[in-house]
Amino acid sequence: MPLLIQNRGFDRISSTAELFDKNPHLQENARTFRSKPLVDVDPKCLLYVQQREFAATTPADNCVSVIGSDDATTCHLVVLRHTGSGAVCLAHCDGSSTWSEVPLLVKAVTSLSTVCKEGRLELHLVGGFNDDSKTSHKLSLNILAAFQKQKEDIHLETCCITEMNDIVVDGRHKPVLYGIGVNVKTGEVFPASFTYKGPAEELRSARTFTGGQYLSTSPMAEPPHFVQHMKSTIQFLLEHPDSDSLFPGGQPQLYHRTERGDWERASQS
Repeated sequence: MPLLIQNRGFDRISSTAELFDKNPHLQENARTFRSKPLVDVDPKCLLYVQQREFAATTPADNCVSVIGSDDATTCHLVVLRHTGSGAVCLAHCDGSSTWSEVPLLVKAVTSLSTVCKEGRLELHLVGGFNDDSKTSHKLSLNILAAFQKQKEDIHLETCCITEMNDIVVDGRHKPVLYGIGVNVKTGEVFPASFTYKGPAEELRSARTFTGGQYLSTSPMAEPPHFVQHMKSTIQFLLEHPDSDSLFPGGQPQLYHRTERGDWERASQS
């Protein structure tokens, strides 16, 4: 199987408990990872990834030092990195398109690593918790299965998912970690929080739940700012009922990073 643990393939599993029972070092690695201090990431070096998005870059990128994402409850945060080229990708997966998304992540990293002869693909998974509906558990299994289907050898290094990312607070299960970042230069993956989630935060957020049945799969486990975030996103939709005001002529919104480290809307002719 292309998904490897300590350089060994493993058969498809029926539960995350089975995965951790057969690989106790993954449990220990997860405990170590979730005990790391939370880093508040400087917006001026950050490329923030929202739900159903992914981003990839290399250490040669002078505009981005950290790719990060948070607000993940049942969602999983996926980091795939090539140790030779340093190319790295971070995705915020909610289960809506796992089987089509995973090949895109692999392609994003391998396409940035074509000139590199040495190195390997390493995978880090963080997210989910012991939710009543087992949404996290199902997503964990689907992500692992999707990576097993890839033709490339992929080494699972960090697996802080579902029960290994679970804590009980006032009788309710919640995630220990909601967010992570990856240092583009060094490849370090770390627990993280973010005060800035732009550019175009409301627009990108609106895209994720328009047409959906629920605003959250786990409302009791959401972070404190969740309600205000949903209100501001809904207000944004009400203020922009017509997409022409956001995308004149059907053209995308483009942003570039200024010398000060801010994201600025690029002028389009």
